[in-house]
Amino acid sequence: MKKFLKSEGGQSFIASIICIVLGLLIGYVVLLFIAPSGALKAILTIIKNFFYYPSSVARIKYFGSTLVKMAPLLMCSLSILFAYKVGLFNIGCSGQYTAGTCAALYLALGMGAPWWVCLIAALICGALLAAISGFLKSYANVHEVISGIMLNWIMLYSANMILTKVKESTSPYTFTLNSTNPKALLPSLGLGKLFSNNNYMTIAVPLSILLAVAIWVLLEKTTFGYELRATGNNKNAAKYAGMNEKRNIIVTMMIAGGLAGMGGAFLYLTGFEQWQCTQSSVPGMGFNGIAASFLGGLSPIGSIFSSFFIQHITAGGAYVDKSLYSAQISDLITSVIIYLCGFVGFLKLVLKKAADKKEGGAK
Repeated sequence: MKKFLKSEGGQSFIASIICIVLGLLIGYVVLLFIAPSGALKAILTIIKNFFYYPSSVARIKYFGSTLVKMAPLLMCSLSILFAYKVGLFNIGCSGQYTAGTCAALYLALGMGAPWWVCLIAALICGALLAAISGFLKSYANVHEVISGIMLNWIMLYSANMILTKVKESTSPYTFTLNSTNPKALLPSLGLGKLFSNNNYMTIAVPLSILLAVAIWVLLEKTTFGYELRATGNNKNAAKYAGMNEKRNIIVTMMIAGGLAGMGGAFLYLTGFEQWQCTQSSVPGMGFNGIAASFLGGLSPIGSIFSSFFIQHITAGGAYVDKSLYSAQISDLITSVIIYLCGFVGFLKLVLKKAADKKEGGAK
């Protein structure tokens, strides 16, 4: 137990659990203020999510739907934490996610491309958009937060304009992949049958988990990952050691952008959603990725579980009693947890000091 408390992973785990519990408690208090009679039932419903259904077939099917939405969130989380490990804050993740979505849908709906071409295009477009921020950071000293925010909005309206060419005439939404180009749908490989014939369950889920493991290996077990982390810890020291810090910054942003771009493809190439060409707000998936990455302790493996949790309670909000509460109550609870994620580092420091003090007292 002492080793667990002293380890970085153990401290991250405990800090994340504290944030989750506090977030749920604050959410419960808010529910009490709105409608005390249904507060307990509502918070339990949000936590249950797919367990709300009495049928096991329905529970398994909607569990699959939660995983479908988890995959793009996990990719955005990986994008955020990968850049953060190298000392960069990829606030432009939403724009890169949008770029990947735009590329994948335009190729699928406008050019009839197969899924693998759309997926590669999403990766490339996300990486290229992020490379702009990396280049500006390296050679013009423009902070990546500033360039990222600007590129988010530029990419949003660019995507709206481009995808207007492949939208339905009677609605603002793009054509459905099922009716327009079924070969652009990500393959299921039998996964749908495991989740009560959930048609949206595809290789996106296992691929996102495999990529999380790959990112962990890259950062922790390779020389290249060590160079990137060294650049993030001290850019000048890395340069003195012979590392090309400008190249590392650009490459880092491109990898982060590619991950976010694939996240967009992982959602829209399942056919789960259609892009709305009139939307005026940047997709929230990229911003939720910030919460997932910090709640997961900035660990690729931890992000798998935090991404699932955030998507789990977000989906659970759809089942609350609409006569008493808005379905967006789960978004409020998620927002509180996101806010508390900012204290994960502080809680880890407190736990570390407590463990050190206990060890010192034992001696």
